[in-house]
Amino acid sequence: MKKIVTLLVLILLCARMLDAQDIKAYTTAQAHSHNDYERRGAFYDAIDQQFGSIEADLFLVNDTLFVAHNLKDIHPKRTLNTLYIQPILTKIEKNGGSIYPQKDVPLQFLIDLKTGATETLAALVKELEPHKHILAPDGNLTIVASGNTPDPANFNKYPDFIFFDGRPEITYTPEQLKRIGLISQGFAKYSKWNGEGPLPEKDKKAIQKVIKQTHDLGKKMRLWATPDNINSWKIMMTLGVDYLNTDKVKEMGDYLRTAPR
Repeated sequence: MKKIVTLLVLILLCARMLDAQDIKAYTTAQAHSHNDYERRGAFYDAIDQQFGSIEADLFLVNDTLFVAHNLKDIHPKRTLNTLYIQPILTKIEKNGGSIYPQKDVPLQFLIDLKTGATETLAALVKELEPHKHILAPDGNLTIVASGNTPDPANFNKYPDFIFFDGRPEITYTPEQLKRIGLISQGFAKYSKWNGEGPLPEKDKKAIQKVIKQTHDLGKKMRLWATPDNINSWKIMMTLGVDYLNTDKVKEMGDYLRTAPR
């Protein structure tokens, strides 16, 4: 009996060690600041935490690109250039060509297009063109267009510094897949879990399946609108979600740096 108990204890310890190893691999480089612009310290909060990904919603109004959640929220001073491009350029100049002092830590900028794809992307390309030297594939800032994106058949009509946010249910050609910077889907498609207690096994398997499908394509996975608490973050890490979605930037930053493994 003692041998059986000892064996069970060893199995549990090994399982915990494996979980700890999976979680330990995560840093703030795998954190995604959802609707980053809605915080008072837009851009800087996430950058101070050295997040690997930030997100902003974009509206084209009278030839100007505004960052806002809704049309009614648009403010003359809250433009893409003011809130993001200029601060990014300042950081890159300060750090000798990279967003962060660590040259190997890139930044993904997910831009959710809220107005029509054709006109909004044309304006975005025009805004970014003078700075293409800092953008992937040559630089370490990756622009990923999401929301109202064009048909995948038209991806090649855009400069190679514009990547697109893919969906797991879409089958892309090899050429189209080269322009996919990320694959995303809403958490609600797989689960109604509220972040408390364990994730139901059925939901867990569904998420693991789509993550494997995404990784088999050589792409990273993001789930949006996941429960936003430590228990959920920990479970998302054990599942292998590549970017941890949060509106709690400082809290997630503190957790990823200091939480016991």
